[in-house]
Amino acid sequence: MAPEVLSHVLRPLKNLFSGNGHPQLLVGLGVADDAAIYKLNDEQAIINTIDFFTPVVDDPYDYGAIAAANSMSDVYAMGGEVTFALNVGAFPAKLDPEIVTEILRGGAEKVIEAGAVIAGGHTVTDDEPKYGLAVTGIVHPDRYFTKGGANPGDILVLTKPLGTGTISTALKRGIAEADHVEKMVASMKQLNRAAAQAAQAIGGIKAVTDITGFGLLGHGLEMALASEQKFVFEMNQLPLLDGVEQYAADFVFPGGAANNKLYFEKDVVFASSLTDAQQMILWDPQTSGGLLIALPPAYWDDFNNICLANDQRAWAVGQVTSGHGIEILP
Repeated sequence: MAPEVLSHVLRPLKNLFSGNGHPQLLVGLGVADDAAIYKLNDEQAIINTIDFFTPVVDDPYDYGAIAAANSMSDVYAMGGEVTFALNVGAFPAKLDPEIVTEILRGGAEKVIEAGAVIAGGHTVTDDEPKYGLAVTGIVHPDRYFTKGGANPGDILVLTKPLGTGTISTALKRGIAEADHVEKMVASMKQLNRAAAQAAQAIGGIKAVTDITGFGLLGHGLEMALASEQKFVFEMNQLPLLDGVEQYAADFVFPGGAANNKLYFEKDVVFASSLTDAQQMILWDPQTSGGLLIALPPAYWDDFNNICLANDQRAWAVGQVTSGHGIEILP
């Protein structure tokens, strides 16, 4: 759903649950965050989220694994660990059952990789395949992350390269190179677990989100507004998947990129030297993208070392300053 439409339809729901009637609900509809958090006791809070989407790749196993990684990502964006998940699926009646099996197998094996379990699920018949997970996780009620809390001087850190929307669109148009698709699939299948664990291990981190449908700038702006600060990104520091610049030069972008630009651009300023193609890369909707973390500078070395020890990349891509919105430097 386009960000403007989503904001409109959710507005009346926020009013229904406003006030202090649910003090155990630590994160809910009152703020735009990645998942809900409900406090159970002084040591435990549960995280709950759900996500599903139509195929972004041709291979059913990879599709299932990507959808599962994407669904679990919101738990990691809140600083938690996944405990169990439920399958959510919609499949055409004429679809070969073996294809459905492979989709579910891809999702299940990704959940196993997360140290969790599939506990059930629900399916319906639909003309277009859709798959994802309803995910439950756990976190300490004093140690969860939200989109707010970034402070001036913090380093902005990204844990996966950008460009999945652009390359998947090239794939749908039949112009994507096999090597580019392979690297995109590997990135989308990677869990954000190691990055979240690294952030929890060093402590002192409050502001985190995962980069998905609203693109880097949409989700980055949500963090900046929640923190009441300005985010400054440096274009030459942003990691891109192989092939992204090639397809972007031909303006191969999904429709969601234009929707993101239309809704969020009033709060974003680009350096005049950046091309339209470069700008659109940053509006590109991501599937199973990385975490964006506002990291106090003193913690950068420790965070990066923990990431490297666990085969997790991290890129310093900007900084937090006083002000409003987002600025993109060359």
